[in-house]
Amino acid sequence: MKVLVTGASGMLGRVTADRFRSQGHEVRTFQRRPSGLAGVEDCLGSVTDPAAVQRAVRDRDVVVHLAAKVSFAGAAADFEAINVEGTRVLLSAARAAGVRDFVFVSSPSVAHVGESLVGQGATTATPDLVRGHYAQTKARAELLALDANSADFRVAAVRPHIVWGPGDTQLVERVIERARSGRLPFLDGGTALVDTTYVDNAAAALVAAVHGMDRVAGQAVVVTNGEPRPIGELIDGICRAGGVQPPRWAVPSRVARVAGSLVELVWQRGGIDSEPPMTRFLAEQLSTAHWFDQRRTRELLAWTPAVSIDEGLARLARHYLG
Repeated sequence: MKVLVTGASGMLGRVTADRFRSQGHEVRTFQRRPSGLAGVEDCLGSVTDPAAVQRAVRDRDVVVHLAAKVSFAGAAADFEAINVEGTRVLLSAARAAGVRDFVFVSSPSVAHVGESLVGQGATTATPDLVRGHYAQTKARAELLALDANSADFRVAAVRPHIVWGPGDTQLVERVIERARSGRLPFLDGGTALVDTTYVDNAAAALVAAVHGMDRVAGQAVVVTNGEPRPIGELIDGICRAGGVQPPRWAVPSRVARVAGSLVELVWQRGGIDSEPPMTRFLAEQLSTAHWFDQRRTRELLAWTPAVSIDEGLARLARHYLG
């Protein structure tokens, strides 16, 4: 196949593009800076630039769309431009170019309204109910993508949950840096049961979605390792893999949620673009259970995770040992 992977300068995009390449497919990547991958064609640009997008999708059979603005901070207009309008531009260009299959990489946050998620599947995205610009715009983009599904332009949405692994700057590096500086508490003792996804498993699921498009087209699926662990145990494992002491203090979640709301307000009014130390959404993620029934996902994708949480932590430790 001739595959386009957007957002391949990020960890999951890079691993996904490399997996397609290793299977013998012709891979082009599309992002603002070089992917750093050997054996693929880099096409540089932004999903907000229609001309660049048209160049990227030319002669492709498949598009796997990971490029997005992922942050707890930033102007609403920036999230809208990249996550929603960028997806709209890419969908239109891909369909016009004769692309056959389109996998939109989403997030379970598109249906998380702050309450615990216990053994759920992929419920419908609810952009008007979820919290934060990222979740709201990803929800709108997912609905936009699935609405484009047709017999000759098949679209599926895959929602990998909390993807981590070597080279992860979104979760792993932040956990380690905050633990090192003493700014990482457990919320409610770190007891909330949480699903995560090791990066190799998430990439394999995206490839499986392309191969299984006859079963998954028009639908959304949540992807995880299927090994829910207490969030405190996961943070402990990441910290030890990174060579830092895990947190030794705790904060009640209700306090963290109030503090997160106040921090968001300060960041918004001050126009601060850096990552805030806490937000209400982050406090909810760290203190509520969110784990998912994987039976439907594995049936539709004909996929099972190959790397366990424990093996993933061992690989992470080897990464930091060099």
